[in-house]
Amino acid sequence: MTNDQNLRRINRALISVSDKAGLIEFARALKLLEVEIISTGGTAKALRDARIPVRDVAEITGFPEMMDGRIKTLHPRIHGALLGLRNNPDHLSAMQEHNIDPIDLVVVNLYPFAQTIAKEGVTEEEAIEQIDIGGPAMIRSAAKNHAGVTVVVSPEQYEMVLREMENNSGSTSLALRRQLAAAAFSHTATYDTVVANYFNESADSLQFGAARRLELHKMNDLRYGENPHQKAALYRIEHSSAVVGALVSAKILSGKEMSFNNYVDADAAWQLVCDFDSIACAIIKHTNPAGVGLGSTTAEAYRKALATDPVSAFGGIVAFNKRVDAAAAEELTRIFTEVVIAPEYDKTALEILKAKKNLRVLEMRTTRQSQDVQYRQISGGMLLQTPDDLKISRDNLQTVTERPPTDDEINALLFAWTVCKHTKSNAIVYARADQTVGVGAGQMSRVDSVKIGAMRANLPLQGTVLASDAFFPFRDGIDEAAKHGITAVIQPGGSLRDEEVIAAANEHNLAMVFTGMRHFKH
Repeated sequence: MTNDQNLRRINRALISVSDKAGLIEFARALKLLEVEIISTGGTAKALRDARIPVRDVAEITGFPEMMDGRIKTLHPRIHGALLGLRNNPDHLSAMQEHNIDPIDLVVVNLYPFAQTIAKEGVTEEEAIEQIDIGGPAMIRSAAKNHAGVTVVVSPEQYEMVLREMENNSGSTSLALRRQLAAAAFSHTATYDTVVANYFNESADSLQFGAARRLELHKMNDLRYGENPHQKAALYRIEHSSAVVGALVSAKILSGKEMSFNNYVDADAAWQLVCDFDSIACAIIKHTNPAGVGLGSTTAEAYRKALATDPVSAFGGIVAFNKRVDAAAAEELTRIFTEVVIAPEYDKTALEILKAKKNLRVLEMRTTRQSQDVQYRQISGGMLLQTPDDLKISRDNLQTVTERPPTDDEINALLFAWTVCKHTKSNAIVYARADQTVGVGAGQMSRVDSVKIGAMRANLPLQGTVLASDAFFPFRDGIDEAAKHGITAVIQPGGSLRDEEVIAAANEHNLAMVFTGMRHFKH
């Protein structure tokens, strides 16, 4: 039993909800607790259809619903019933004078604005009609006066409210009302954020309006951040299309709790494999590819990825873009792996993976969807950019050398270019058409990346192609790569010394193509 001074009996409830999950069961329980129910429109109809007694708001206000439902609850007999202080004689006198009876419980969830604007082809008129006015006003009135009013904004809160009422003869405690008020203000703030972002973005063709607001919902605490002395937590961006098909929506099927670094690396791995249509596997260490392979099966793709750098693969993150078969699972578990992520797993494959207690097994129910905007935090601010989601085909390639690439070289070049996009700058990738051979990542000098990529190659470099995420500023990178037997190069072009670089390629009988775009990744 809670302190009697904090308890407030619920005698009258106003219920007006868009999300009717659990509504009938909740309303029936309220009637058993002798609560009078007031309602509006579709909610009132749903209650009557379930044979639950209900009074229309119009009966309370003396005004009918009008203007296509835009005007329902915006009335002193509603807001006075919510805002009137129960322990203030002047408020009580005003309520009595104007025939305002207190409302003790408000159950409101808002028009589905976020769901509406997420639909393809929705018009601005359709979006505007889903901007709730009366709902947020009632929620805020009730939350402001939580000393005497209980406010509920989600079906998930029904059980806790009923439990407390049943334990306290139909009353709720101040502690619960305060908790629900905090959730209510967060709910309306999130709603307003989504609406504000919609108008800011639609007013600017570049997607960057004068203001942009992020609403983050905490999913869980993490053991620590990048290092053990740093605290960390995982948050989801509320009401964002970017959440669909994103790592934050992954289902953890087995294994230990995900760490901060696991999430960062798994996201890099997932984004990489999603850039391929054929069966692909990527092994990631510290957000860079240790190996990438394509195959007719996931097992074959994994073997090719592993062969690139089996030493660095130890303790890595493995991602597949297709269903994982038992053969791939068997091979994957032969070395220590932190995380495996895929859209699906065969039953036997999942049993094999789950047997490894420390292996985190993640399932992505949907393929990756393009984000509208990417965020990068800096001290005191945030950088925003559209995603690097441009792809090229052989038709986009400009041959700049005397020798054009062969069909086989073009296939290898396009593969290497895709992997290079997901490698930290300065990025160099040696590859064949279905397999990385050497990766040089994150160096301050491009020629050093060329050297490191060759140095780390576990497979023969002779006959491979080379991709560079940005132009070669000097010919030294081409000269160095030619020493290792490459046959073709793909790069953006655009250097002041392009002619010098092209001349170097011609001297070594290399084919070189320009893409006209770069893929810096910082």
